[in-house]
Amino acid sequence: MAEQSAGQDRHQQHEQESGADVAGGSGRWWRGEGGRAEAQAAREAAAQAFYELDTLQRDLTINVETLAAADTSEGSKRAQRDFAAFGERINHLSEQYINALDAVDLDAEDLSASAAGQARRQLDTVRQQLLSMKGELDRFASNIQPLLAAAENQLAQVVPAVERAKQAWLAASNTVDAAKAARLKVDDQAKRLAGLAPQLKMITEGAGRHGVQPVLRTAAEVQRTAEQIRAEAERLPQQAAEIDRTLASLRTRAQALETRAGQIDPVLSELRRRFSAACWQDLQHVPQQAADAVRSARARIDEAEKARNEQRWNDASLVLGNTRTMLNTTDASVAAVHERLAALNEVQRDADAVIERARFAVRDAQRLAMAGRSAPDPRHAQPLDAAVARIDRAAAALTGRHPDYWALLTELNAAKETAATVVRMIREERSSSR
Repeated sequence: MAEQSAGQDRHQQHEQESGADVAGGSGRWWRGEGGRAEAQAAREAAAQAFYELDTLQRDLTINVETLAAADTSEGSKRAQRDFAAFGERINHLSEQYINALDAVDLDAEDLSASAAGQARRQLDTVRQQLLSMKGELDRFASNIQPLLAAAENQLAQVVPAVERAKQAWLAASNTVDAAKAARLKVDDQAKRLAGLAPQLKMITEGAGRHGVQPVLRTAAEVQRTAEQIRAEAERLPQQAAEIDRTLASLRTRAQALETRAGQIDPVLSELRRRFSAACWQDLQHVPQQAADAVRSARARIDEAEKARNEQRWNDASLVLGNTRTMLNTTDASVAAVHERLAALNEVQRDADAVIERARFAVRDAQRLAMAGRSAPDPRHAQPLDAAVARIDRAAAALTGRHPDYWALLTELNAAKETAATVVRMIREERSSSR
């Protein structure tokens, strides 16, 4: 408000000149001193009104700037437009005030009564206009108070959000530096961390320049990204240690698998000697499969170790995962050879007992299907009846000098699985109907 500042300066100048005359002890006696005093009082009253309006406008300028920074709603935009219009009107009124101050020299020796009266009337008019403008501005201030309260609440969120973002960035930076000191590769994390510099600058410049919501969004983004980078850098030592443990574990497993695979041939020889080909021919490939798996596992472990030494963590983890899966599969195949011999020994020793266990499982399922019913549900009865028939057929087929015990066990296991499936179905149905 250049015009308002000029008005204040001129008002002060008038006061200083008047005081100088009195201090000089001139003792002059002006004609119409009563009119001069009234005009000077009007000048003081106008100056006070001008000062109060200027103070209110300055305060509201800060409030409207707060709205502009924090609130993008139509209500906020309208308040900003209204305040700008007030500014134009106040500038025009300030010019009138300055002109009224300059129109008549109220401290002149030859001030006439008519000039003093004219000055008083003009200053009174300006004062009334200034007071009226202040009243409008007071009402404007009251009207924007709800918007201002909401905006200030949003602004209150900015400082802690920005601080959280900066602290997250600092923690990530320290973690990356620590990883570097441990000779771990964190080039990607360091690059991403450096890439946050523009966002850090933006949130540091603050909501006054960029607005509350953009600053809050950017601060949240910086915090989220920095925390992710820190977590990645923190995981690196753990990841390296985990991969080292897995390398050692899989080497041990490969060695154990090689030892177990070397024990398969005697088991297969016994199967061939004592049982029909149908009982073991599907296992013929296991020794070669195990040997190939051991060689492949060792090659993959070496590959994973190379990736680990080059700190290609994802590559190392992927290779080790595939190696573990392959060893698990081969372990199961080797175990199946031993389990086959044990199962065939049992059924050869007492086939009736093995068959009876299967029949018992099916009868138990049938009793459950009939519980609380006069007739079984066909959905339960039909598969159970089929399982009984399956057992009967398998038992009847057990003939000859070298019976196909494996076919018998396969059929009995299938019948028991059918019984187990029906039992689960019945229990689920009864549980859901409660």
